[in-house]
Amino acid sequence: QVQLVESGGGLVQPGGSLRLSCAASGFTFSTSAMTWYRQAPGKERVLVAAITSSGGNTNYADSVKGRFTISRDNAKNTVYLQMNSLKPEDTAVYYCNIIRLSQYWGQGTQVTVSS
Repeated sequence: QVQLVESGGGLVQPGGSLRLSCAASGFTFSTSAMTWYRQAPGKERVLVAAITSSGGNTNYADSVKGRFTISRDNAKNTVYLQMNSLKPEDTAVYYCNIIRLSQYWGQGTQVTVSS
């Protein structure tokens, strides 16, 4: 079955960095475009970044453009989100998702940006 397991979250000070990972299984990862979403307390889940199946094209929400980088390793069935220059407003639970199988979600990983 489809599984998405996010990891790498934690508590970080403003201006710090984190690298999130999402290990995927149960589908053909190498032909699947992937996304990262986040959900802040009391708010809706929103799209943060997307990457095509080859990794050749990426897109970002305006709020993270220039600070976050999405990437993938098709040999490891893993998608990453490098987050730099973190701000308190980046605090949220982060989830990865499969564009063509969007009903599947992992448990998410908590990112807290606070001094």
